[in-house]
Amino acid sequence: MAGISEYNKYIGRKWMALFALAAVLLGMCVLSVSVGSSRIPLLETLRGMFGGGEASSRIIIWNVRLPRIAAGVSVGIALAMAGCVMQNVLRNPLASASTLGVAQGASFGAAVAIVYFGAGIQINAGNAAALTITNPYMVTVCAFLGGIATTAVILLLSRVSGAAPSTIILAGVAISAMFTGGTTLVQYFADDVRIASIVYWTFGSLGRAGWKEIAAIFTLSAAAFLYFIMNRWNYNAMESGAHTAKSLGVDVGALIIISMAVSTLISAVAVAFVGTINFIGLIAPHIARKFVGNDYRFLIPCSALTGAALMLAADVASRMAISPVILPIGAITSFLGAPLFLYMIIRKGNIK
Repeated sequence: MAGISEYNKYIGRKWMALFALAAVLLGMCVLSVSVGSSRIPLLETLRGMFGGGEASSRIIIWNVRLPRIAAGVSVGIALAMAGCVMQNVLRNPLASASTLGVAQGASFGAAVAIVYFGAGIQINAGNAAALTITNPYMVTVCAFLGGIATTAVILLLSRVSGAAPSTIILAGVAISAMFTGGTTLVQYFADDVRIASIVYWTFGSLGRAGWKEIAAIFTLSAAAFLYFIMNRWNYNAMESGAHTAKSLGVDVGALIIISMAVSTLISAVAVAFVGTINFIGLIAPHIARKFVGNDYRFLIPCSALTGAALMLAADVASRMAISPVILPIGAITSFLGAPLFLYMIIRKGNIK
Protein backbone atom coordinates (compact mmCIF):
# COMPACT_ATOMS: atom_id res chain seq x y z
CA MET A 1 0.00 0.00 0.00
CA ALA A 2 2.86 2.35 0.79
CA GLY A 3 4.28 1.77 -2.68
CA ILE A 4 0.94 2.59 -4.30
CA SER A 5 0.65 5.76 -2.23
CA GLU A 6 4.13 6.92 -3.26
CA TYR A 7 3.34 6.20 -6.91
CA ASN A 8 0.12 8.20 -6.71
CA LYS A 9 2.05 11.13 -5.23
CA TYR A 10 4.64 10.78 -7.99
CA ILE A 11 1.95 10.89 -10.69
CA GLY A 12 0.10 13.67 -8.88
CA ARG A 13 3.16 15.94 -8.97
CA LYS A 14 3.48 15.42 -12.70
CA TRP A 15 -0.20 16.24 -13.28
CA MET A 16 0.26 19.39 -11.19
CA ALA A 17 3.22 20.40 -13.36
CA LEU A 18 1.14 19.78 -16.48
CA PHE A 19 -1.73 21.95 -15.22
CA ALA A 20 0.71 24.65 -14.06
CA LEU A 21 2.26 24.84 -17.54
CA ALA A 22 -1.22 25.00 -19.07
CA ALA A 23 -2.03 27.92 -16.75
CA VAL A 24 1.20 29.67 -17.76
CA LEU A 25 0.30 29.24 -21.42
CA LEU A 26 -3.17 30.63 -20.83
CA GLY A 27 -1.69 33.64 -19.05
CA MET A 28 0.74 34.20 -21.93
CA CYS A 29 -2.19 34.11 -24.37
CA VAL A 30 -4.03 36.82 -22.45
CA LEU A 31 -0.86 38.92 -22.14
CA SER A 32 -0.11 38.52 -25.84
CA VAL A 33 -3.59 39.75 -26.76
CA SER A 34 -3.35 42.85 -24.58
CA VAL A 35 0.14 44.12 -25.54
CA GLY A 36 1.31 45.69 -28.79
CA SER A 37 1.56 49.03 -30.54
CA SER A 38 -2.07 49.63 -29.50
CA ARG A 39 -2.14 48.63 -25.85
CA ILE A 40 -5.50 47.29 -24.71
CA PRO A 41 -6.30 47.15 -20.97
CA LEU A 42 -6.73 43.66 -19.55
CA LEU A 43 -10.44 44.06 -18.80
CA GLU A 44 -11.08 45.44 -22.29
CA THR A 45 -9.08 42.51 -23.71
CA LEU A 46 -11.29 39.99 -21.93
CA ARG A 47 -14.41 41.79 -23.11
CA GLY A 48 -13.18 41.93 -26.69
CA MET A 49 -12.34 38.23 -26.72
CA PHE A 50 -15.95 37.42 -25.85
CA GLY A 51 -17.52 39.86 -28.32
CA GLY A 52 -17.90 42.87 -26.00
CA GLY A 53 -15.99 46.11 -25.53
CA GLU A 54 -15.19 48.70 -28.19
CA ALA A 55 -15.38 47.85 -31.88
CA SER A 56 -11.78 48.96 -32.52
CA SER A 57 -10.53 46.65 -29.77
CA ARG A 58 -12.48 43.71 -31.18
CA ILE A 59 -11.02 44.29 -34.65
CA ILE A 60 -7.46 44.39 -33.32
CA ILE A 61 -8.00 41.33 -31.14
CA TRP A 62 -9.78 39.10 -33.66
CA ASN A 63 -8.13 40.19 -36.93
CA VAL A 64 -4.56 40.82 -35.81
CA ARG A 65 -3.60 39.39 -32.45
CA LEU A 66 -5.56 36.15 -32.11
CA PRO A 67 -4.20 34.81 -35.44
CA ARG A 68 -0.65 35.60 -34.21
CA ILE A 69 -1.35 33.82 -30.93
CA ALA A 70 -2.84 30.80 -32.69
CA ALA A 71 0.16 30.67 -35.03
CA GLY A 72 2.60 30.96 -32.11
CA VAL A 73 0.88 28.22 -30.12
CA SER A 74 0.66 25.87 -33.12
CA VAL A 75 4.27 26.42 -34.21
CA GLY A 76 5.59 26.18 -30.64
CA ILE A 77 3.75 22.89 -30.08
CA ALA A 78 5.01 21.43 -33.36
CA LEU A 79 8.67 22.37 -32.87
CA ALA A 80 8.77 21.39 -29.19
CA MET A 81 7.14 17.99 -29.69
CA ALA A 82 9.43 17.29 -32.64
CA GLY A 83 12.51 18.21 -30.60
CA CYS A 84 11.36 16.09 -27.66
CA VAL A 85 10.90 12.96 -29.79
CA MET A 86 14.05 13.54 -31.87
CA GLN A 87 16.14 13.77 -28.70
CA ASN A 88 14.69 10.46 -27.54
CA VAL A 89 15.03 8.31 -30.67
CA LEU A 90 18.42 9.75 -31.61
CA ARG A 91 19.69 9.47 -28.04
CA ASN A 92 21.12 12.96 -28.36
CA PRO A 93 20.05 15.94 -26.20
CA LEU A 94 21.05 18.40 -28.93
CA ALA A 95 18.67 17.02 -31.55
CA SER A 96 16.02 19.39 -32.92
CA ALA A 97 14.71 20.66 -36.25
CA SER A 98 17.31 23.44 -36.32
CA THR A 99 20.33 21.30 -35.37
CA LEU A 100 19.37 18.53 -37.80
CA GLY A 101 19.15 20.96 -40.69
CA VAL A 102 15.38 21.00 -41.25
CA ALA A 103 15.23 24.79 -40.83
CA GLN A 104 18.26 25.28 -43.07
CA GLY A 105 16.77 23.03 -45.74
CA ALA A 106 13.54 25.02 -45.59
CA SER A 107 15.50 28.27 -45.95
CA PHE A 108 17.23 26.90 -49.03
CA GLY A 109 13.89 25.89 -50.54
CA ALA A 110 12.44 29.34 -49.86
CA ALA A 111 15.49 31.01 -51.41
CA VAL A 112 15.12 28.91 -54.57
CA ALA A 113 11.43 29.85 -54.81
CA ILE A 114 12.13 33.56 -54.35
CA VAL A 115 15.04 33.75 -56.82
CA TYR A 116 14.10 31.26 -59.53
CA PHE A 117 10.28 31.34 -59.33
CA GLY A 118 9.92 35.09 -58.77
CA ALA A 119 8.13 34.80 -55.43
CA GLY A 120 9.70 37.94 -53.91
CA ILE A 121 9.25 41.49 -55.13
CA GLN A 122 9.74 45.08 -53.95
CA ILE A 123 6.86 47.52 -53.97
CA ASN A 124 7.61 51.23 -53.71
CA ALA A 125 5.18 53.14 -51.55
CA GLY A 126 6.06 56.82 -51.81
CA ASN A 127 9.66 57.19 -50.70
CA ALA A 128 9.62 53.99 -48.69
CA ALA A 129 10.22 50.49 -50.00
CA ALA A 130 8.02 47.71 -48.73
CA LEU A 131 9.05 44.09 -49.23
CA THR A 132 6.47 41.41 -49.69
CA ILE A 133 6.27 37.77 -50.80
CA THR A 134 4.12 37.73 -53.93
CA ASN A 135 3.66 33.95 -54.09
CA PRO A 136 3.65 32.67 -50.49
CA TYR A 137 2.32 29.25 -51.48
CA MET A 138 5.23 28.62 -53.83
CA VAL A 139 7.65 29.66 -51.08
CA THR A 140 5.85 27.44 -48.58
CA VAL A 141 5.90 24.39 -50.86
CA CYS A 142 9.59 24.80 -51.69
CA ALA A 143 10.48 25.42 -48.05
CA PHE A 144 8.54 22.32 -47.03
CA LEU A 145 10.29 20.20 -49.68
CA GLY A 146 13.67 21.52 -48.54
CA GLY A 147 12.93 20.62 -44.92
CA ILE A 148 11.68 17.13 -45.80
CA ALA A 149 14.65 16.51 -48.10
CA THR A 150 17.05 17.14 -45.23
CA THR A 151 15.74 14.36 -43.04
CA ALA A 152 15.21 12.05 -46.02
CA VAL A 153 18.92 12.31 -46.80
CA ILE A 154 19.88 11.84 -43.14
CA LEU A 155 17.73 8.74 -42.73
CA LEU A 156 18.94 7.32 -46.05
CA LEU A 157 22.56 7.77 -45.02
CA SER A 158 21.94 6.16 -41.65
CA ARG A 159 20.09 3.29 -43.31
CA VAL A 160 22.78 2.61 -45.91
CA SER A 161 25.77 3.05 -43.60
CA GLY A 162 24.15 1.49 -40.54
CA ALA A 163 25.20 4.46 -38.42
CA ALA A 164 24.08 4.53 -34.81
CA PRO A 165 21.18 6.90 -34.04
CA SER A 166 23.46 9.01 -31.85
CA THR A 167 25.63 9.85 -34.88
CA ILE A 168 22.75 10.91 -37.12
CA ILE A 169 22.96 14.42 -35.70
CA LEU A 170 26.50 14.68 -37.12
CA ALA A 171 25.06 14.01 -40.56
CA GLY A 172 22.48 16.68 -39.82
CA VAL A 173 25.18 19.21 -39.02
CA ALA A 174 26.98 18.41 -42.29
CA ILE A 175 23.82 18.64 -44.39
CA SER A 176 22.84 21.82 -42.57
CA ALA A 177 26.16 23.36 -43.59
CA MET A 178 25.58 22.21 -47.16
CA PHE A 179 22.14 23.83 -47.34
CA THR A 180 23.49 27.01 -45.76
CA GLY A 181 26.17 27.12 -48.44
CA GLY A 182 23.53 26.49 -51.10
CA THR A 183 21.44 29.39 -49.80
CA THR A 184 24.53 31.63 -49.91
CA LEU A 185 25.18 30.68 -53.53
CA VAL A 186 21.57 31.37 -54.47
CA GLN A 187 21.87 34.81 -52.87
CA TYR A 188 25.18 35.45 -54.64
CA PHE A 189 23.55 35.15 -58.06
CA ALA A 190 20.41 37.11 -57.08
CA ASP A 191 19.75 40.83 -57.35
CA ASP A 192 19.34 43.13 -54.37
CA VAL A 193 15.55 42.89 -54.33
CA ARG A 194 15.49 39.10 -54.21
CA ILE A 195 18.27 39.01 -51.61
CA ALA A 196 16.21 41.35 -49.44
CA SER A 197 13.18 39.08 -49.91
CA ILE A 198 15.17 36.03 -48.83
CA VAL A 199 16.42 37.81 -45.73
CA TYR A 200 12.88 38.98 -44.97
CA TRP A 201 11.60 35.38 -45.12
CA THR A 202 14.37 33.99 -42.94
CA PHE A 203 13.59 36.57 -40.24
CA GLY A 204 10.50 34.58 -39.27
CA SER A 205 7.10 36.11 -38.59
CA LEU A 206 3.94 34.81 -36.94
CA GLY A 207 1.94 37.39 -38.89
CA ARG A 208 2.37 35.53 -42.20
CA ALA A 209 0.18 32.55 -41.31
CA GLY A 210 -3.56 32.91 -41.88
CA TRP A 211 -6.28 30.75 -40.36
CA LYS A 212 -5.93 28.11 -43.12
CA GLU A 213 -2.20 27.78 -42.50
CA ILE A 214 -2.73 27.71 -38.75
CA ALA A 215 -5.36 24.98 -39.15
CA ALA A 216 -2.91 22.93 -41.24
CA ILE A 217 -0.14 23.22 -38.64
CA PHE A 218 -2.51 22.47 -35.75
CA THR A 219 -4.15 19.49 -37.48
CA LEU A 220 -0.83 17.87 -38.33
CA SER A 221 0.48 18.59 -34.82
CA ALA A 222 -2.62 17.00 -33.27
CA ALA A 223 -2.18 13.89 -35.42
CA ALA A 224 1.52 13.76 -34.49
CA PHE A 225 0.63 14.16 -30.81
CA LEU A 226 -1.68 11.15 -31.00
CA TYR A 227 1.06 9.06 -32.61
CA PHE A 228 3.63 10.17 -30.03
CA ILE A 229 1.30 9.47 -27.10
CA MET A 230 0.43 6.05 -28.50
CA ASN A 231 4.17 5.27 -28.40
CA ARG A 232 4.84 6.88 -25.03
CA TRP A 233 5.83 3.57 -23.43
CA ASN A 234 8.15 2.81 -26.34
CA TYR A 235 9.89 6.16 -25.80
CA ASN A 236 10.18 5.38 -22.09
CA ALA A 237 11.82 2.07 -23.03
CA MET A 238 14.20 3.88 -25.40
CA GLU A 239 15.44 5.95 -22.45
CA SER A 240 17.19 2.79 -21.20
CA GLY A 241 18.87 2.21 -24.56
CA ALA A 242 18.02 0.56 -27.87
CA HIS A 243 19.04 -2.93 -26.70
CA THR A 244 16.79 -2.72 -23.64
CA ALA A 245 13.93 -1.44 -25.78
CA LYS A 246 14.38 -4.35 -28.20
CA SER A 247 14.34 -6.82 -25.31
CA LEU A 248 10.99 -5.33 -24.26
CA GLY A 249 9.52 -5.92 -27.71
CA VAL A 250 9.96 -2.46 -29.24
CA ASP A 251 10.60 -2.36 -32.99
CA VAL A 252 13.41 0.17 -32.60
CA GLY A 253 14.17 0.57 -36.31
CA ALA A 254 10.57 1.34 -37.26
CA LEU A 255 10.12 3.60 -34.23
CA ILE A 256 13.14 5.71 -35.17
CA ILE A 257 12.21 6.08 -38.84
CA ILE A 258 8.51 6.82 -38.30
CA SER A 259 9.15 9.14 -35.35
CA MET A 260 11.76 11.08 -37.32
CA ALA A 261 9.47 11.29 -40.35
CA VAL A 262 6.54 12.58 -38.29
CA SER A 263 8.75 15.02 -36.36
CA THR A 264 10.26 16.35 -39.55
CA LEU A 265 6.85 16.70 -41.20
CA ILE A 266 5.40 18.93 -38.47
CA SER A 267 8.65 20.90 -38.15
CA ALA A 268 8.92 21.49 -41.89
CA VAL A 269 5.29 22.60 -42.17
CA ALA A 270 5.68 25.01 -39.24
CA VAL A 271 8.91 26.53 -40.56
CA ALA A 272 7.54 26.71 -44.11
CA PHE A 273 4.62 28.89 -43.03
CA VAL A 274 6.33 31.24 -40.55
CA GLY A 275 10.03 31.21 -41.51
CA THR A 276 13.12 30.16 -39.57
CA ILE A 277 12.52 29.68 -35.84
CA ASN A 278 15.52 28.51 -33.81
CA PHE A 279 15.97 26.98 -30.35
CA ILE A 280 12.30 26.30 -29.47
CA GLY A 281 12.56 22.63 -30.36
CA LEU A 282 15.89 22.34 -28.57
CA ILE A 283 15.23 24.17 -25.32
CA ALA A 284 11.53 23.45 -24.61
CA PRO A 285 11.98 19.69 -23.88
CA HIS A 286 14.86 20.40 -21.49
CA ILE A 287 12.76 22.91 -19.57
CA ALA A 288 9.87 20.43 -19.42
CA ARG A 289 12.20 17.72 -18.09
CA LYS A 290 12.89 19.87 -15.05
CA PHE A 291 9.21 19.56 -14.13
CA VAL A 292 8.28 15.99 -15.13
CA GLY A 293 11.56 14.16 -15.76
CA ASN A 294 11.89 11.68 -18.63
CA ASP A 295 8.44 10.09 -18.32
CA TYR A 296 7.12 10.53 -21.86
CA ARG A 297 3.52 10.18 -20.72
CA PHE A 298 3.94 13.70 -19.37
CA LEU A 299 7.08 14.96 -21.11
CA ILE A 300 5.46 15.10 -24.56
CA PRO A 301 2.46 17.28 -23.54
CA CYS A 302 4.59 19.37 -21.17
CA SER A 303 7.12 20.01 -23.94
CA ALA A 304 4.28 21.09 -26.24
CA LEU A 305 2.93 23.53 -23.64
CA THR A 306 6.42 24.86 -22.88
CA GLY A 307 7.18 25.39 -26.57
CA ALA A 308 3.91 27.27 -27.09
CA ALA A 309 4.54 29.47 -24.04
CA LEU A 310 8.11 30.25 -25.19
CA MET A 311 6.87 31.20 -28.66
CA LEU A 312 4.32 33.61 -27.19
CA ALA A 313 6.94 35.05 -24.83
CA ALA A 314 9.24 35.65 -27.80
CA ASP A 315 6.37 37.22 -29.76
CA VAL A 316 5.55 39.58 -26.88
CA ALA A 317 9.24 40.54 -26.65
CA SER A 318 9.44 41.13 -30.41
CA ARG A 319 6.44 43.50 -30.30
CA MET A 320 7.32 45.35 -27.11
CA ALA A 321 11.12 45.80 -27.35
CA ILE A 322 11.00 48.91 -29.57
CA SER A 323 7.27 49.30 -30.16
CA PRO A 324 5.67 49.96 -32.65
CA VAL A 325 8.44 48.19 -34.62
CA ILE A 326 8.04 44.39 -34.62
CA LEU A 327 11.40 42.64 -34.39
CA PRO A 328 12.07 39.31 -36.20
CA ILE A 329 10.82 36.53 -33.94
CA GLY A 330 13.53 34.17 -35.17
CA ALA A 331 16.17 36.50 -33.75
CA ILE A 332 14.25 36.82 -30.48
CA THR A 333 13.98 33.04 -29.99
CA SER A 334 17.73 32.76 -30.54
CA PHE A 335 18.47 35.55 -28.06
CA LEU A 336 16.16 33.98 -25.47
CA GLY A 337 17.07 30.36 -26.14
CA ALA A 338 20.86 30.46 -26.42
CA PRO A 339 21.60 32.04 -23.00
CA LEU A 340 19.03 29.78 -21.33
CA PHE A 341 20.60 26.70 -22.86
CA LEU A 342 24.10 27.84 -21.85
CA TYR A 343 22.84 28.43 -18.31
CA MET A 344 21.51 24.88 -18.15
CA ILE A 345 24.86 23.52 -19.36
CA ILE A 346 26.83 25.57 -16.83
CA ARG A 347 24.52 24.64 -13.97
CA LYS A 348 24.43 20.90 -14.65
CA GLY A 349 27.80 20.44 -16.35
CA ASN A 350 26.02 18.58 -19.15
CA ILE A 351 22.58 17.91 -20.53
CA LYS A 352 21.05 14.49 -19.95
